[in-house]
Amino acid sequence: MPDAVAALSIKGLRKVYRGGFTAVPGLDLELPDGSFFGLLGPNGAGKTTLIASVCNIVRPTAGQLTVFGHDHRSREARRLIGLAEQDINVDRFLSVRQQLIYHCGYHGTGRRAAVRRADEMLALFGLEAKADGRAYELSGGMQRRLILARALSHQPRLLILDEPTAGVDVELRSEIWRLLKGLNAAGTTILLTTHYLDEAETLCDEIALIRAGRIVDRGSAASLRDRYEARDITEVYERVITTEAAP
Repeated sequence: MPDAVAALSIKGLRKVYRGGFTAVPGLDLELPDGSFFGLLGPNGAGKTTLIASVCNIVRPTAGQLTVFGHDHRSREARRLIGLAEQDINVDRFLSVRQQLIYHCGYHGTGRRAAVRRADEMLALFGLEAKADGRAYELSGGMQRRLILARALSHQPRLLILDEPTAGVDVELRSEIWRLLKGLNAAGTTILLTTHYLDEAETLCDEIALIRAGRIVDRGSAASLRDRYEARDITEVYERVITTEAAP
């Protein structure tokens, strides 16, 4: 029986920005299909560069990246990825519903199916009453809902979430957690970056710790706690990232 194709495979990722700064010196990472994977590290550790490389937002200096076996630059790979960025980046000239419809169309969904899918997302995220309004008029929490709805609207197999609960209230955070657990249970592979360490410990079946563009350790929350004789992932993080990075 052939080996299962990884949801995401990164081999030798290297990114050197103009001016000579090396954000990622040579990173290997593989996410199994159906996993819920957490990527934890401080600002500047290389998380955003990794995500941007996978999603063709920045061009890697070197490395081989594939999404379910497809080169990350291919149209097939792009259709398989849904990205919810940390920054709120909504179109000021489109209604909430139009943003979802156009996003589906961009990923090859026909008009009728795109409208149906947009309405499904509006209902799922409680945005129906705001469907015809402008996205920039929404509250911060509602905009976060829209970003997530947009990322899911074309039914990606790999969902990449960059700080999805940053700045949201406790109720919305709980709603997002329930949604993500359900999506993962249904087969969606999820890559999550978060500064809320309890979030990663609660949601993720595997966690990687990244520092200075390198994966310094990875494993389940339980295995990491045992390895470092820690009470929780916060204590693991303090030992692996904070303490070891100190001069």
